[in-house]
Amino acid sequence: MSKNSEIGNGFVPSGQLQFGVFFQGVNSGTVWKAAESGSQTDFDSFRHLAQTAERGLFAAFFLGEGLRLREHLGRPHSLDVAGRPDAQTMLAALAAVTDKIGLVATQNTTYNDPAHLAHRFSSLDLLSGGRAAWNVVTTDNAWTGENFRRGGYLEHADRYRHAEAFVETAKRIWDSWEEAAIAESETAATWSAPGSIREVSHTGQHYTVEYAPRLPRSAQYRPVLFQAGDSPEGRDFAARQADVIFSAHPAYEPALDFRRDIVARTVKAGRGPNDVQIMPASEFILAATAQEAVDKKAWVRSLQIGPQQAIAYLEQFWGRELSEYDPDGPLPEIDPVVVETSETRGSGFHGAKARQLADQWRAESKDKGQSIREFVSGKTSRVDATFTGSYTDIADTLARYAKSGAVDGFNISPWLVPTGLDDIVNHLVPELQARGVYPTEYAGSTLREHLGLPVPERPEQGGNTTATEVSLQLAVAAQQL
Repeated sequence: MSKNSEIGNGFVPSGQLQFGVFFQGVNSGTVWKAAESGSQTDFDSFRHLAQTAERGLFAAFFLGEGLRLREHLGRPHSLDVAGRPDAQTMLAALAAVTDKIGLVATQNTTYNDPAHLAHRFSSLDLLSGGRAAWNVVTTDNAWTGENFRRGGYLEHADRYRHAEAFVETAKRIWDSWEEAAIAESETAATWSAPGSIREVSHTGQHYTVEYAPRLPRSAQYRPVLFQAGDSPEGRDFAARQADVIFSAHPAYEPALDFRRDIVARTVKAGRGPNDVQIMPASEFILAATAQEAVDKKAWVRSLQIGPQQAIAYLEQFWGRELSEYDPDGPLPEIDPVVVETSETRGSGFHGAKARQLADQWRAESKDKGQSIREFVSGKTSRVDATFTGSYTDIADTLARYAKSGAVDGFNISPWLVPTGLDDIVNHLVPELQARGVYPTEYAGSTLREHLGLPVPERPEQGGNTTATEVSLQLAVAAQQL
C-alpha cells in the first residue's frame, strides 16, 4: 500500500464509489465526426445520456457552463464542440424523464444575482423532488465580462470573496423557511404559519439584497453544493462551503495527496473530516480485453485531434495562422508573435509564456520524434485522467481507490454522445458491484441520500440576515405566489 494511503485527521474511507456524468457542452474531447456521434443540442441526446446514467445508478448528471463562445485568432472557434442549452432549463426537462439521478448545474457567481439564482435552484430542487445541485464557479476575466450589461470583471483576488458572500446569501435564502411553514390540514386557520419565514438581508461590495424568499425547502433541505476550484483559495472555499469537489486529480497518488490536503483544510474550517466528498474528472475507454482498449483509444484520439485541430492548437500559442505547416511534420521553426496567450480559448490556453513554451515544445517533440499531430494529441490527452483497459482490470483499479478513500467517485466525461456511457453501465458497473464497491440500488430519492450527505441544520439567525421575521402569507402576497 502507498505510503500516502493513511489520510489522517480522523478521515474514514466509505469503501464505496459513486459515478457522475459530465456533459461538457464546450470541449475538444467529445468526438463529433464519427458516424456514431449524435447531436450536442437535441434534447434526445441529453435524455439518452441521463437515462443511461440512471440505469447505471449514477449519482448525478452534471452540466458544464460557458458564458461566452470561444474564439480562435479573433474568430469564433469552429473545430470543437461548443454551446449547449441553458443548464437549469435542460435539467428541469430531464427531471420529468428521470426519477432518481441528481441534476447538477454549473452556475457562475460573478455574473448572476444571488437572490434570483437561489430561487431558480429552489425551483429545480422542489420540482425534481430534492435532486438539484449547484456547481459553484467564479470568473475574473474582462473577456467574459464583456458579454454582460454591467460589463467589467472582478480582480482575481476578489473572486472568491465575492463568491463566498454570494453562496452565504443563497444559503440564508434556502434556510429561511421553518420546517412546518405550510399547513398540513385544510382545517388550519391559515395556509401558512405566521413568522415561519425569515427575511434575508445582505449589504456588500457588489450587491445589496433585501429579500423575502418565495419557496419552502425541498425533500433534501437545500441543493447540494459542488465546487471545482483548485487554487489554494479555491480549496479553502470548498473546505468551508462545498459538499462535493469536482477535482482535477484522478491519478491515484495525486488523488491521495489531494484528499489529505482537503481533509486538513476541512477540519481547520471546523467541519468533519468526511464532510467534503471528492469526484475527479475522468475519461473511460474500455473494452473486453486490454489490447482492444488500447486500439480503441488510438481510434478515439485520432478523432479527437485531427489535422485541423492539431494546427489550431498550436496557432493559439503562436498567435498566427499556421495552415502552411504539415500536421504530420515537425513543429513550426518560426517563433510565436504573442508574448503571452489570452483566455479566449479557455483556461487551458490562458497565460502561457508563448515564446518560452515554443522553444520547450520544439525540443520535446524533436527528442520524442513526434509530428505536430502526435505532439498535440499527447498534450491534449491527460494521461492521468483517462482509464484505459479491460472491464475487469479497470474495476480492480477503481476498487483500490474505494478502499483507500482516495476519492468518493468519478465524474465521467464521455467521449461520445449520446452512447458514451453504454459500455460503462453495461459492463464496468456490474464488475464494480461484484467487488462490493458500487451501489446496487439508490440509497433514497434525493441527491443527498445518494451521496450519503447529512441534511444541513437550520442555523440560528446571524450575519447579514435581518432580525425581522415575516409571515409566509405576507411573503406569498408580496411575491404573488
